[in-house]
Amino acid sequence: MLKMLSTQVGGLLQRIATNQEDAIEESARLLAQAGIGDGVVYFACFNELQAIEINALNAAEPFKKLLPWTKDVKITDLDRVCIFTRHANHPDALALAHTLYERFIPFTVVASEKEEDASEMADLAYTYISLGINKGLLPNELGERSVLPHTMTALFIYEAIKMSYDEMLAGL
Repeated sequence: MLKMLSTQVGGLLQRIATNQEDAIEESARLLAQAGIGDGVVYFACFNELQAIEINALNAAEPFKKLLPWTKDVKITDLDRVCIFTRHANHPDALALAHTLYERFIPFTVVASEKEEDASEMADLAYTYISLGINKGLLPNELGERSVLPHTMTALFIYEAIKMSYDEMLAGL
């Protein structure tokens, strides 16, 4: 079973690396606008994806110019936001997306759905990255699919964004 999991996760990450490369690079560029300037980067992470913000703030190599996001934060036009949500229709994530869009603050979204299936969220976002998870990776004894690695996949995307972001900031 472990070998099957390893194969499925490896395939998922490879698909993201191949299919989302441009969106990841564009997202890093968007966040670097705040990182290079006088703005701040915020990660608005929902449900289990809050692990991404915890990692970004507390890792051995923290994400530069990142501050914790809460509903009380006053985001300015100099700031940039990356929304991490399991599903593009998450009510709080969608409300934040509407607020940012109405205030002309560019933001990126990382969510499970393919961009064409994310409807409203993808339309509002400046960049959109799909986790590529629409069902479990492995079949169980009942014929259902289990193992939904949203956090692991989002962390992979975070690390890919961070690598590009750090390169852009280092080039100053």
